[in-house]
Amino acid sequence: MTSTGSASDPAQSAAISIRGAVKRFGEITAVDGLDLEVPRGICLGLLGPNGAGKSTTMRMLTGQVIANEGEIRVFEHELPSDSKNARARMGVVPQLDNLDVDVTVEDNLAVYSRLYRVKDVREAVNRSLALARLADRRHEAVDKLSGGMRRRLLLARGLVHQPELLLLDEPTVGLDPQIRTELWSLIDSLRSQGKTILMSTHYIEEAERLADEVAVMHHGSVIARATPAELIAEHAGRETAELYGPPDRLAEARALAESEGLTVRPAGPAIAIVGSENATNGAVPDDAIRRAATLEDVFVILTGEEAE
Repeated sequence: MTSTGSASDPAQSAAISIRGAVKRFGEITAVDGLDLEVPRGICLGLLGPNGAGKSTTMRMLTGQVIANEGEIRVFEHELPSDSKNARARMGVVPQLDNLDVDVTVEDNLAVYSRLYRVKDVREAVNRSLALARLADRRHEAVDKLSGGMRRRLLLARGLVHQPELLLLDEPTVGLDPQIRTELWSLIDSLRSQGKTILMSTHYIEEAERLADEVAVMHHGSVIARATPAELIAEHAGRETAELYGPPDRLAEARALAESEGLTVRPAGPAIAIVGSENATNGAVPDDAIRRAATLEDVFVILTGEEAE
């Protein structure tokens, strides 16, 4: 399932329109025939393992990387020829921390406000500080901030000019779970305000909690897209059964389940029998733990990668 907006020409109504994009780095093809439409007003999660092409896609949208083939538009701006005007309408939160550590929190935001020609710099700085819950740190040097506060400052910086589109490239990578949850709360508040957000991530829970739709990306292209609930229903069914035990028992159970046409995936020290509601002939042992199917099941089935 792919959302394309309601207008007769989805490319005109979409915040982002990518058609047939290819990006090669020497012999490596990072993005391979990518088609992606992001309607205005939704949060689309670009979910995939490391190396799937997510960050390269983000860099193509910001003009840092030029596609070898294909068409890319942000609103009505064609990239890379009109990248400057496109960048003026988007806010970018990069995966790598590139904050200026020699100045204060407030100064970081003021510099970006001026770069984007914001009329009222003071108001923009105050608004962004409040949004990121950093008002009490405004005079602090950036190198004195914790990792979580620096990520919040990156988010505030990306929003200082009130962009129509926000690009979040692995926004919580490297953060501990508590700080990650704080960032999720900030991002969710932006989503509730109707901001258009494209967020790349390899964290299953991040995509499930924040995205209106999820596009699963693997080997440089989107291989499935829908709401999290629709992806689960289509690819994993209603129920998954997890079985723990010694390797020989797990191998035997796996062989039986697969002989019944069921999908089985590794799940750490266990195996997960996906779509176990369809099991017959004792294909799911009585001591297996049954649970609702999840987006993690979908991710592993589609990409063959262990989830995080």
